[in-house]
Amino acid sequence: MDVYGTKQIRNVVLLGHGGAGKSTVAEAMAYLTGVIKRMGKIADGNTISDYDKEEIKRQFSISTTMIPLEYNGAEGKIKINLLDTPGYFDFVGEVEEAISVADAAIIVVNGKAGIEVGTEKAWELCEERRLPRIIFVTNMDDDHASFRELILKLEKQFGRKIAPIQVPIRENEKFVGFVNAVKMEGRRFTNFSDYEECEIPEYTQKNLGIIRDALIEAVAETSEEYMERYFSGEEFTQDEIYTAIQTHVCEGTIVPVMMGSGINCQGFNALLNAIDRYFPSPDRGECIGVDTSTGERFTAKYNEDVSLSARVFKTIVDPFIGKYSLMKICTGVLTPDSTIYNVNKDAEEKVAKIYLLRGKDVIEVPKLVAGDIGAVAKLAVTQTGDTIAVRTAPIVYHKPNIPIPYTYMRYAAKTKGDEDKISSALAKLMDEDLTLRTINDVENRQSLLYGIGDQQLEVVVSKLAARYKVEVELSKPKFAFRETIRKKVEAPGRYKKQSGGHGQFGDVKMSFEPSGDLETPYIFEEQVFGGAVPRNYFPAVEKGVQECCLKGPLAGYPVVGLKAILLDGSYHPVDSSEMAFKMAATLAFKKGFMDASPVLLEPIASVKVEVPDKFTGDVMGDLNRRRGRVLGMNSLHGGKQEIIADVPMSEMFGYNTDLRSMTGGIGVFSYEFSRYEQAPGDIQKKEVEARAASAEAEG
Repeated sequence: MDVYGTKQIRNVVLLGHGGAGKSTVAEAMAYLTGVIKRMGKIADGNTISDYDKEEIKRQFSISTTMIPLEYNGAEGKIKINLLDTPGYFDFVGEVEEAISVADAAIIVVNGKAGIEVGTEKAWELCEERRLPRIIFVTNMDDDHASFRELILKLEKQFGRKIAPIQVPIRENEKFVGFVNAVKMEGRRFTNFSDYEECEIPEYTQKNLGIIRDALIEAVAETSEEYMERYFSGEEFTQDEIYTAIQTHVCEGTIVPVMMGSGINCQGFNALLNAIDRYFPSPDRGECIGVDTSTGERFTAKYNEDVSLSARVFKTIVDPFIGKYSLMKICTGVLTPDSTIYNVNKDAEEKVAKIYLLRGKDVIEVPKLVAGDIGAVAKLAVTQTGDTIAVRTAPIVYHKPNIPIPYTYMRYAAKTKGDEDKISSALAKLMDEDLTLRTINDVENRQSLLYGIGDQQLEVVVSKLAARYKVEVELSKPKFAFRETIRKKVEAPGRYKKQSGGHGQFGDVKMSFEPSGDLETPYIFEEQVFGGAVPRNYFPAVEKGVQECCLKGPLAGYPVVGLKAILLDGSYHPVDSSEMAFKMAATLAFKKGFMDASPVLLEPIASVKVEVPDKFTGDVMGDLNRRRGRVLGMNSLHGGKQEIIADVPMSEMFGYNTDLRSMTGGIGVFSYEFSRYEQAPGDIQKKEVEARAASAEAEG
């Protein structure tokens, strides 16, 4: 592939709902630009985008795929770096990585299904980043796809930015062409995406009038002068319309709507032309970062005439071909056989060769210029989010906005002895996917795997088996309960052992009461008079209390909120020892704790749920069923509400799936640990019985 200058590059991300047809759109564009000789099909597992075994098996995208294309535009050849992203919400981390380096977006909408949750989320992502976009409506070959109805829904949902620039032409219930609503000329498909001029059919005039009005209204919205002319009934010229679209697409104030059929490869010449004409090259944008030498904000224009800097936005770890760091060059030029400086790690790395990745194919290139996207293999310390620069200009750019994972499961090796292999394999998967995390929960003797959703965790298990030949089982995690007491008691503890020679003797009398501080395991005091227990044994008594607090008598959970006071005791001048007094304190603890109204405390999470207004009743009802307490609501923009509630952590298990089910996938939530509260009697009983059964099973 040729090397392209910054002005000839278009970095375009494909967004949309799962199943809307993004990968088919990518396939059609790859075919039309000569990258592939024949179009593959998702059902056949031979598309350029979905090449991973898991994607072929499940028939949907799991990872973002890079597909560089070359297109002969109106003013010469351009390079389009197409980033095909997953539509399913569990893989939103992949979307965030791709969108962080995109300069424009194509939101793919299924013409039959219409606006879906993934459409709304894609729009919100573009709005947050002020990303230029085109909406491309697929499945126009389906006679049930009503373009006119979809335009009305898009306008209602997203406002007057929506600017349809095409109207479908149908004959005998087949999609045979379209009307260019800017030029007011008909286009009839000849073979695949090629077309010829044709008369505008009479039956399209009504729809064309509606579409043309929406387009002109969107153009009028772009300036006060145009608005005045619009209201005075003055017509806009074709050049004025094109110029307004071109200018305001880049500003995000006009969103053209186009159409086609991915399966029949129809409508893609027009789409490629629109990418060339309307989408900005990288030099229209900028990279924001921090100059680490001064701590000041730094803004970089995409310029190849200054020193090198680049952002690593994605990592691919393949067990056979190794590790690739995908990066967007922000300034300067990256060349082979050079040394680069990782600012985040304060380490130098050696670049041997530079590549473009096109699906699973690796293409070597002589250089990458500012604004372009490529890959470097086998960097030792570089990870996703790192900035590459030169030592004399140590810039750190902002990292991709990676969502925090809240769904988690317990995992364990199916085969004993595989733990190290599993740990190594998971580390590689976490290099690729920053929304995956593992935690070793020592307290509950379990390993936890965190992700965005259950489907993502299932894919991880499948990848571990297929790529790394290790198998794990997922199960419901144990939750971090605590134990405490509710009243004050006194209890003796006497440890006596005689077995020839010196014996063991320790005798204590202690009181136990709530300390009122549930964040501290215990407070130890002594109120011994007259030397009943020598001072040198006080630390041994406290040691006994400390060890008992690690695993409480009620259900084996850590103890909190306890105050232990050594009141009295006795000792033997020969047989007493530190070990004997520690054991005596242990006996006193166990008896006193169980006599002091012991209770289990459960962890409480502070939860925030964001949903559209219409779902608030269902969500609050569900939180109540989870023993949650709704504390309040905050109104958010876009007709959404933020519901704030306290919910037991154990009741949050499976919440991600249930919330998606209730809200059609549009609801999102977050939580953090808040405090411990006394668990209800039935929960306590169930947990104590479960722990007892577990202890018995373990022998």
